[in-house]
Amino acid sequence: MIDLDGFLKIIEEGQGVSPHTLKAYRSDLNSFFAELKENRGNPGLAEIELHHLRLFLSDLISRGYAPATVARKAAALRAFFAFMHRQGKIASNPATLLKSSPGPRGLPTVLSSQQIDSLFQVMHGNGFINIRDRALFEFLYSTGARVSEACGLQIGDLDIEEGIARLLGKGNKERLAALGKFAREALDEYLPLRQQKAQARADQHVFLNDRGGPLSDRSVRRILKKRLLAADLPISISPHSLRHSFATHLLQGGAGLREVQELLGHASVNTTQIYTKISPEQLREVYLRNHPRARPVSDS
Repeated sequence: MIDLDGFLKIIEEGQGVSPHTLKAYRSDLNSFFAELKENRGNPGLAEIELHHLRLFLSDLISRGYAPATVARKAAALRAFFAFMHRQGKIASNPATLLKSSPGPRGLPTVLSSQQIDSLFQVMHGNGFINIRDRALFEFLYSTGARVSEACGLQIGDLDIEEGIARLLGKGNKERLAALGKFAREALDEYLPLRQQKAQARADQHVFLNDRGGPLSDRSVRRILKKRLLAADLPISISPHSLRHSFATHLLQGGAGLREVQELLGHASVNTTQIYTKISPEQLREVYLRNHPRARPVSDS
């Protein structure tokens, strides 16, 4: 028997995974079992072997799925079969030796300082929406928070005077984040308006929609896309790009890798190291600036 709901409940409560990850895992596992039924003779749970898992992932790679997506599906399979083994539903775990080869991880999308300025310039103006959007995106860029952390932020998590915010990250792990000057000013302007919106529903979330309810992850992405269009910036930029930019700009400014790891809430410094990679554009700039045969020859 496939106890998918039981598995998802256990990892939600025990590991504190996000609703987005739960939804993705459900989809990943459903697609795996659908593929078994359609193409592999529909084996029972106890009959599933390692080669079934490998064939599933290989097929995804051949169909052009992104390496990160394949890696996530492999993680879902490993977690699910480990759970079923612990529950005694299967005698052995076929996913013990399952590995995914996502390949080299691409460089994250990072906004330049000029792009950051352009983004905030289109949020100038009065009214709840403009003021809230300034506070929201200044907060994301100032703290490096994940969008889910910003959406879950409560009034009691903010200390504007001290310039700190308490974030609840992956696995329900708390960390303190710093609020810079611009973020503090934007929040100071926003919070009185937020209080008016929240009164009807007594909502404790910091970032609210126009009806006084909490903003969702999807709403933040939709708002950002609208602002990117107004600023003539690529709409491929996501709220997570502000987190990438936060980390990259700190490192470029001289911050240490360990300090940035703590600010991002990464469990391992290996995750943070991606921000130390140099883009092709940066390499070309360094080359042109420093190689004696790369610089243009001056007129004689």
